[in-house]
Amino acid sequence: MPCNSGTLATYIPTTQNPWNKNRVQHFYRRLGFGATDANIASALALTPSTFVENKINDVINLGVSTPTSWESMTYGEYTDPDNEIPLQHQELFINFEHDMISQSLRGRFTLFWSNHFVTRLEDYWCPSWMHNYYKTLQQYAFGNFKEFVRAIGVTPAMIVFLNSYENTATSPNENYARELYELFTLGVNNNYTQTDIVETAKALTGYTGYTEYCAPITFNSNDFDTGSKTIFGQTGNWGYDDVIDILFQERASEIANYICGKLYAYFISPEIDTAIVSQLAITFITNNFELTPVYKQLFKSEHFFDNEAIGVAIKSPYDMFNAFVNESISNIDDDFLLNIIWYNGEIGQEMFGPIDVAGWQGNHDWINSSTLVGRWQLIEWYLWRIWDTNREALRTFAVSLAGTSTDPFEIAKIIVDHLLPNGLQTLADYVIARDVLKDQVPQNYYDNNLWNLQWDSAPYQVLVLLFHISKLPEFQLK
Repeated sequence: MPCNSGTLATYIPTTQNPWNKNRVQHFYRRLGFGATDANIASALALTPSTFVENKINDVINLGVSTPTSWESMTYGEYTDPDNEIPLQHQELFINFEHDMISQSLRGRFTLFWSNHFVTRLEDYWCPSWMHNYYKTLQQYAFGNFKEFVRAIGVTPAMIVFLNSYENTATSPNENYARELYELFTLGVNNNYTQTDIVETAKALTGYTGYTEYCAPITFNSNDFDTGSKTIFGQTGNWGYDDVIDILFQERASEIANYICGKLYAYFISPEIDTAIVSQLAITFITNNFELTPVYKQLFKSEHFFDNEAIGVAIKSPYDMFNAFVNESISNIDDDFLLNIIWYNGEIGQEMFGPIDVAGWQGNHDWINSSTLVGRWQLIEWYLWRIWDTNREALRTFAVSLAGTSTDPFEIAKIIVDHLLPNGLQTLADYVIARDVLKDQVPQNYYDNNLWNLQWDSAPYQVLVLLFHISKLPEFQLK
């Protein structure tokens, strides 16, 4: 059972549960990728409810990313596709990574929905199709879920990935019909039958209008099954739009509980509180499957900001790196980000390449003996980059948190608590962190209050403390 006892009532700060830096960081670590000092300061100047309202409205008003010059290119327009196509993929990868770092809520929800409506770039390998899929995720991530389902199923990326282009009246393909129910709307074995899948596949036939690689894929009436189909007890000559309408009419409760459960597991805790999910599902249905009212109810709630909700989920590779950039020192450029994108794929989170059609399962699946070492090495690599290119940034970072303090214990604790969601468990753990920060500076300099963060050795001392923190188990949590 989850330990979180908060309700969906709007969180109102109290002496016992104050609106503070830790809760702001919790919001940004879950709905974004870490908070900058400016993020924290602006949040604390508002009530929690107003802050959450504004952040969600901001991303809605932000809209979709700026179009690319190649978003509609077909294969015949390339002069050197073997080189041009990978470069265009890289351009979108970098845009996505920048979104996660600097437009963090849009990046977070795009990532979440890409792991729900899964496709794999390697299966369709086309920049314009990838961009169309990405734009659809951004467009509907805060919109109407029914229309989201309707739109995503006819993106070329999905049509190719789940073989809808092979689904014809004479040779039906059930792949998309099955995943539409099993993964995208209802959940495994949740009030649908094999007959529903077979009949739905017939209704989804015809999206075979393929003229050229990377061109739009359109509906071809010659491949559509015009016979009668019975889906969830409803009989007629149903087509694509009818399937979506019937699904949401006949299985509203199942859809709402399944989607709200996924939101809960991802944004709150892997240990699902079914009572909370049921209440969210009512909100979802009442608002005709608009996502934003569900988001606002959940993320403004005392349940979301409950102490027991903080630091209970394991970071994904992008969580770990992007939050570290935002919460410590930003030292990135596009070439470096390409390396990060590649490296994150090596440790389990390949951009536009979830592990299978069900997506990354997350939490404990992110960590094993190999990926854990890879995580340590990624942060170490990034810190050495900072050391080699701008080591004074290490001092600036420490001073921004600890000010003029000369107490190594206090400085170490402030930095630790800034980067870990619940700090460390024991005084002994903080003493170890202090000793790491003290490094090779003789003890008498501390005893006589001679040392401070302006010493020449301070940047290196901060560096080794950050190495230490990045290897702590608590660093892997958000």
